[in-house]
Amino acid sequence: MSQGKFYLTTPIYYASGKPHIGHAYTTIVADALARFHRLVGYKVHFLTGVDEHGSKVVEKATEAGVSPQEYVDSLDPHFRSLWQTLDITHDDYIRTTEERHTTQVQVIFQRLYDQGDIYKRNYEGHYCVPCEAFWTERQLQEGNLCPDCGRPVTWVTEESYYFRASKYAERLLAHIRENPEFIQPATRANEMVNNFLLPGLEDLCVSRSGLKWGVPVPFDPEHVIYVWIDALSNYITALNYATTDNALYTTFWPADLHLVGKEITRFHCLIWPIILMALDVPLPRTVLGHGWLLFDEEKMSKSKGNVVDPNDIVAEYGSDPLRYYLLAKVQLGHDANFSNELFNLVFNVDLANDFGNLLSRTVAMIENFCGGTVGPLGELEPLDLELKTVLEGLPARVREAIEKLDPATALGEIWKVVGHCNKYIDSSAPWALNRQGKKERVATVLYLVGESLRYIAVLLQPFLPQTAPRLFQQLGLGDKPELMTWLSVQSFGQLPPGTIVRKGEALFPRKVVRAEDTKQEDKVVNQNQASDSSPMPEFKPQITIEDFAKLDLRIAKVIACEKVPKADRLLQMTLEVGNTTRTIISGIAEHYSSEELVGKLICIVANLEPAKIRGIASHGMLLAASDDAHTQVILLEPGKPLPTGLRVK
Repeated sequence: MSQGKFYLTTPIYYASGKPHIGHAYTTIVADALARFHRLVGYKVHFLTGVDEHGSKVVEKATEAGVSPQEYVDSLDPHFRSLWQTLDITHDDYIRTTEERHTTQVQVIFQRLYDQGDIYKRNYEGHYCVPCEAFWTERQLQEGNLCPDCGRPVTWVTEESYYFRASKYAERLLAHIRENPEFIQPATRANEMVNNFLLPGLEDLCVSRSGLKWGVPVPFDPEHVIYVWIDALSNYITALNYATTDNALYTTFWPADLHLVGKEITRFHCLIWPIILMALDVPLPRTVLGHGWLLFDEEKMSKSKGNVVDPNDIVAEYGSDPLRYYLLAKVQLGHDANFSNELFNLVFNVDLANDFGNLLSRTVAMIENFCGGTVGPLGELEPLDLELKTVLEGLPARVREAIEKLDPATALGEIWKVVGHCNKYIDSSAPWALNRQGKKERVATVLYLVGESLRYIAVLLQPFLPQTAPRLFQQLGLGDKPELMTWLSVQSFGQLPPGTIVRKGEALFPRKVVRAEDTKQEDKVVNQNQASDSSPMPEFKPQITIEDFAKLDLRIAKVIACEKVPKADRLLQMTLEVGNTTRTIISGIAEHYSSEELVGKLICIVANLEPAKIRGIASHGMLLAASDDAHTQVILLEPGKPLPTGLRVK
């Protein structure tokens, strides 16, 4: 069912170096928005590309000992390869050296010149080569520094063509005030108005005579068209605006969203709309200037050596974890921190433990309790109805967040349901119901969780495109595309009873940092050992307060659990202890199932010397009560919810 059209763009990335995580962030956000709009029925056109002209390209090419064209040709494959690695579904990819672009830029320049909006005069002023930007004296920082990048500017004197930007300033100011959605977030709009429009917008230099690498001015080949009027026009030249075959332009323009970094907001929110006004072309609906990704709270830069290569992250974790982090943990429009430690923590907690374990424990219980087949949905109890209500409202909440250009909130809503499902399993305790022979009730509980996972899989398709198909496959829905659509989550209960689940590999194998192996090879730590066979064990010898103070007892949460292969009594648990995770091996498999333990708050000895058990390093000990015969083992749990990592005194 068609919902209309949706045209969105990334900036065309400057071809002065290989792409980094900043490029990846913008493009991943755009891709998720494009995919979601396709999911709900929009006709989508998603454009990205590279900006290949300008003095910085000449500078880099000279350093490399090649021509500018050879230099940009060598960089282009890196961008294309990264978009393939990150599963980017762009509909078009434009290079500003392509003939389809350069010929239309000349048409646009000629049109503006013919109508009197471009004129010629000598230019003297400050120019920033890295930013390809001209600055006035009052705009400089500390006398000689570019206000965008903070690097020194150079003084340029040359004959140039100018665009009458001042002619359209009042009209643009009115448009910004009348259309609050035009510049997002609102802080960017205030910046444009207060820092540029109200002080007075000056005419814009739009050609260079001292530079030969660029699109030649059609009526004056001694000049090349300055990079910004060249680069910005790509958003309409890619749609064949200035050609006779302009069906794409008439279908998709105006753009619904230009997604750019905040450092180039000025060009997209001032220069570009004024050019469009001069051409009598409708303005884009929204320009969103997102924040920067900081590495350990510092802006990434090559000079600091802290630029993150997304290819390295994908090689270790896969593309979906990177997509998840950038979409879920970065609030669009604001700066955000990135660090390897934080990324690994998000991977372990959100993806491996909360989400991945939800799928694995659900499929395992359907296999163990229902013969691997989804059972029928029986009578619903209050706990079931609560989950059903939360689930039925999920698609609308996710869509509302996306329409507000807020993918972090959209994924947050999905993860609330992930958490609700985990709590629902813990509260319903299907393992206990199964022991009691309540097969119909077990089937109902697991049906509800299975249908919840189907909803989650449908809604995750735009965000985690590699994970969603694996989720469908394990749910036994890999051959049922009709259950993967937006329409299929508009009514509850579409998961067919009788569906055979197919347990597969863990969606996100945990990345647990283990301590070095100790010399205690195969030493089994038995925290349930009693001292004798009397009804009440004798007290052990007294210790001093100093002895007790050596113990570090902490609150921990079981976030994942599985049996140790070929060891009937041993469970391997991953615990959240504050902002860290650790593995503990415990011999309680006869008393607790893996599914039963996930989500529990327990007490542990956190500073016990590590031991290697069945080849797995165990870092700590659980606290439990037991009778002498070990017929009953009960973990010690806090009486109410407490933060993990809290010290037990």
